[in-house]
Amino acid sequence: MKRITQPSFFADAFSRLFILICIGLWILISTTQAQPDASIVQQLVEAAKARLSVTVRYDPAYVALDYPGGDVPADTGVCTDEIIRMYRALGIDLQELVHEDMKKAFSAYPKLWGLKRPDSNIDHRRVPNLETFFRRHGAEVTGAEKGRYLPGDLVTWDINGRGLWHIGMVVAEDTFVHNIGSGPELTKGITQWKVLGHFRYPPRQSEIK
Repeated sequence: MKRITQPSFFADAFSRLFILICIGLWILISTTQAQPDASIVQQLVEAAKARLSVTVRYDPAYVALDYPGGDVPADTGVCTDEIIRMYRALGIDLQELVHEDMKKAFSAYPKLWGLKRPDSNIDHRRVPNLETFFRRHGAEVTGAEKGRYLPGDLVTWDINGRGLWHIGMVVAEDTFVHNIGSGPELTKGITQWKVLGHFRYPPRQSEIK
């Protein structure tokens, strides 16, 4: 009679242990991606709140900028300029990052303005371009974390349902800093407009100057 070998207790225990280790590693990786360095987040939040003390006249005009590190006049700007300034407070230049990424992969970016090549004066000041940059760099919040808006997160909206794009930074529960026309302001109610994107883009510690 052919003998049927049953799995040993130790083999079964090893298999269970291996599965548990894999699950633990998956949870660890997921949590690490979802929860950025707390000190960096705090710096971003402080940079966003600091903008509330600045008087800015809303002005979407095209302006020739220095590169890198170029900015429109300090007393003017739009929603994206506030985000650029928040990150620059940490030494992160989204003008340069977006421009260099567009030079590498221009075809991956929206074709909404009739441009045939990147333009460092304006590309980073457009919400769809920032969304594309963040997505390309793994910053889009997905899965169980999507819609869980944490301090330091970026949110993009369609204000009127017809392509009036907007962006702001979360600084507290259901509260964000943005410039919608009257300069930097603190607003509650993240879902009052149609949310287009949810991003978590804290820079690596090594990038902070």
